[in-house]
Amino acid sequence: METEIIVAILSLIGTALGTYGGIRTANKLTNHRIEQLEKKVDKHNTIIERTYRLEEKVKNLEEDIKAVRKWKSF
Repeated sequence: METEIIVAILSLIGTALGTYGGIRTANKLTNHRIEQLEKKVDKHNTIIERTYRLEEKVKNLEEDIKAVRKWKSF
């Protein structure tokens, strides 16, 4: 009877360690994927911000062009 208890305890320990290791590995992988996604989002946000700035500059340039054309027509 003692043998079965020892085997059961060893099985429990092995299962617990295996589960713990699997959870840690999955956590590391998930954290790595989240970091990679955050980097991609940062790049995307930078591009969006640059696009807004460029659109504002284009708008200002278009207004300047209209003003110059209006001035030339006098």
